[in-house]
Amino acid sequence: MKQPGVKQVGSRVAGGKQGRAKAAGVDFDHWPYPARIAHRGAGKRAPENTLAAIRVGMAYGYRMFEFDVKLGRDGSLFLLHDETLDRTTTDGRGPVAGLDWGRIAGLDAGGWHSKAFAGEPVPRFEWVERLLRANRLKADVEIKPIPGMEAATGAAVAAHCDRAWRDENVPPILTSFSEVALAAARDEAATLPRGLLMHHHLDDWLDRARALGCVAVAFNEALVDQARVAAAHAARLRVMTYTVNRLARVRSLERFGVDCIVTDAVDKIVPLPGGSR
Repeated sequence: MKQPGVKQVGSRVAGGKQGRAKAAGVDFDHWPYPARIAHRGAGKRAPENTLAAIRVGMAYGYRMFEFDVKLGRDGSLFLLHDETLDRTTTDGRGPVAGLDWGRIAGLDAGGWHSKAFAGEPVPRFEWVERLLRANRLKADVEIKPIPGMEAATGAAVAAHCDRAWRDENVPPILTSFSEVALAAARDEAATLPRGLLMHHHLDDWLDRARALGCVAVAFNEALVDQARVAAAHAARLRVMTYTVNRLARVRSLERFGVDCIVTDAVDKIVPLPGGSR
C-alpha cells in the first residue's frame, strides 16, 4: 500500500537469521549515529509515533528518530507506546493486547494532539521504515512488547529490520527495557546493534548489557553522571539518554561524554550530526 510521502522501494532479499549483507557493523569504534535524536518522531510538536511526527522532525533538521514498535495478534508490527489505546487515539479504548491490524488500522492517532493532525493513522512499521530509508534517516527502534509477547516481539522486530535495512550502510539500533525482547532480537539477527534501556539504577547494569551483547546502554537522564559515562565507555559501551528537554542539561550531558541524547524539544534543541564516520 502506498502511503502519502513514502517513496516506494524495490524488492528486498530475505534476511532473518542469516545476518546482514552490506551494512557495516556497529560497535564502540564505529558509531554512526547522530548526537541528538528526536523522541517518538517529533516530541510534542506532532502526534507521537506517526508518519506526521517524523516529517515534522525532519523539518526541524533531525536525521534520527526514536519510536516504539508493538506486535499485533496477527503478526503485524505497528507504532504505539502505551498498553492501551486511550491516550493516543481519539476513537480507541482499552488494551492493545489481543488486537490485530484490522482493529488498529482505522484508528485516528492524530486528533488527540490537535485538529491539524486529525485522521493521522497508527502507522505500520513498514511504512515508517520506508520513509526513513527513502530519506536516508536513521532509527532507534524501541521494542515495546505487549506483556507476555516479549520474545515474539523482539524476534519479529529484529527480523523485519534485518530484511528492510539489509542494503543500507547504517542499520537501526534496537533498544528495549525488556531483556527477554533484546535476547530474542539477538538470537534472530545477531549483527543488529542493541541497546539496553534503563529507567532505574541496577547495580549489575554492566553485566546485563554485556550478557545481551549490547553496544550501548540508554539511561534515564536522571541516572547519568560523569562516573557512569566513564564506566560505560571503559566497558566499550556507548551511552544514550532520554528524554532530555532542557538545553542546559543537554550541554552538561554532552560534556560528560554522552553519545546520543533523545529529546522532545525538537524546536529548541538543534540537531547535531555526531557519530564516528
